[in-house]
Amino acid sequence: CEPAGPLAAAHARPGPAAALPATVAGVRIPDTEVARHTVAFARDVSSPSLFHHVLRSYVFGALVFDRQGARYDRELAFVATVLHDLGLVEAFQTPSERFEVDGADAARRFLHRLRVPAGRVDVVWDAIALHTSAGIAARKRPEIALVSVGSALDFTGNGLDRIPADVLAEVLGNFPRLEFKKVALDTVLSLCRTKPMGELMHPFAEVGRRHIPGFPVPTVEDLLMNAPFTE
Repeated sequence: CEPAGPLAAAHARPGPAAALPATVAGVRIPDTEVARHTVAFARDVSSPSLFHHVLRSYVFGALVFDRQGARYDRELAFVATVLHDLGLVEAFQTPSERFEVDGADAARRFLHRLRVPAGRVDVVWDAIALHTSAGIAARKRPEIALVSVGSALDFTGNGLDRIPADVLAEVLGNFPRLEFKKVALDTVLSLCRTKPMGELMHPFAEVGRRHIPGFPVPTVEDLLMNAPFTE
């Protein structure tokens, strides 16, 4: 049979766990017990493309924050970033919640099993739930803001101009993108098809309207004009 292409590899489950490097582009990768369990869990449930995305998100976020001289709890920021996209994994998806909430809830259950203190779990929950709400996350504590900044940089390239070319090459060399654009778009469309009302007033709804004929989710204008008031 034909060898698997890059997209098939991007969707395949990872093989045996390999240790992460101690540093990437000068960013230290936490190696605490909680961090190691988090990496193993994310690697096990994610495709390689998604797993590399969350790792790049941490490194990018840390690069930005470290160069600003920000002080933050590195283990907490790492754990939150590595778990931030659990809601894109089918096993953790509910019928109607936003994927950010599904992911935050899944992370909370996982961290409770590790007996992580409740206050730290709450920070992770907020970081995941708010990571696509950049204007809100930016006003929260740095561990929360870092998840939003790092994931947005990897998803949209926003802020990529602040990353030197040699640093970017090292990040991508350690955690290649594995057709991330294609994989991410397929995932967004899957969410739009399987639980469209979970995308109500969500940016993903724009993707559904563009690609799915008869996409049933109303726009903000629809909600306003159909409100049961006379004016």
